[in-house]
Amino acid sequence: MQTVTLNNGVEMPILGFGVLQIPPEETEQAVTDALAAGYRLLDTAAAYQNEEAVGRAIKNSGVPREELFVTTKLWIQDAPAQGNTKRAFETSLNKLGLDYLDLYLMHQPYGDVYGQWRAMQDLYREGRINAIGVANFYPDRLVDLIVNNDVTPAINQIETHPFFQRTADQELMREHGVQIQSWGGFAEGRNNLFTHPVLSGIAEKHGKSVAQVALRWLVQRNVVAIPKSVRTERMAENIDVFDFALTDDQMASIATLETGGSLFFDHRDPAVAGQLGKRRLGN
Repeated sequence: MQTVTLNNGVEMPILGFGVLQIPPEETEQAVTDALAAGYRLLDTAAAYQNEEAVGRAIKNSGVPREELFVTTKLWIQDAPAQGNTKRAFETSLNKLGLDYLDLYLMHQPYGDVYGQWRAMQDLYREGRINAIGVANFYPDRLVDLIVNNDVTPAINQIETHPFFQRTADQELMREHGVQIQSWGGFAEGRNNLFTHPVLSGIAEKHGKSVAQVALRWLVQRNVVAIPKSVRTERMAENIDVFDFALTDDQMASIATLETGGSLFFDHRDPAVAGQLGKRRLGN
């Protein structure tokens, strides 16, 4: 497994396992199978409602805690955001059954972002979290957070796939020492990703699947990826991307697939901000 080094020196696997949209009743088995397949980076969130199942799988896996890199995410908190963020962190940590987190991300760029970030900085300084970061921050919001706070986010987890490649965003993050991480690396199959002729042609030349080509493309761009599957054969396939490399011409071919926009929702859209910004989680 290749790793990336975050801006505070912490090493993180470049490929992990995400549990978005896996029902809680299926999550424990999925994570158990992923750990058996060799995944050590696990990505969940309070909003996914499956932290407890992830925790049970970790506890029963027999994998030493120090070999794991566990991420969860903070949902938008009501005022006072700083105190509520710390309570939300404790809730997530208890559900996971862990003593510390490897990475804690602010899930959305809404609400009292600065109160939430101050609390996350406190938890980081106390050693409760090895690294803190954000998700779904566009460049203006990311830079604003950086210049107005003490700790620069280690990660920005954003929609990144062959149809929305985020190359300019990645370059800006690189300039500020922020590691890009992909969600939606397969675009959830939109735009016929799994049968796309460009990706299928490259896959055939390497004797690999389109999913493996998409993940290899991310890895070669130094983008951390967290593919999801509940099928053990797909888990094994998705982690088997370190024995081949895409050529410069193949990377250039994939670059032509850029559409210039999200295939899901734009966090700069007022309607999205209103919908997500008002949502609250029950404990």
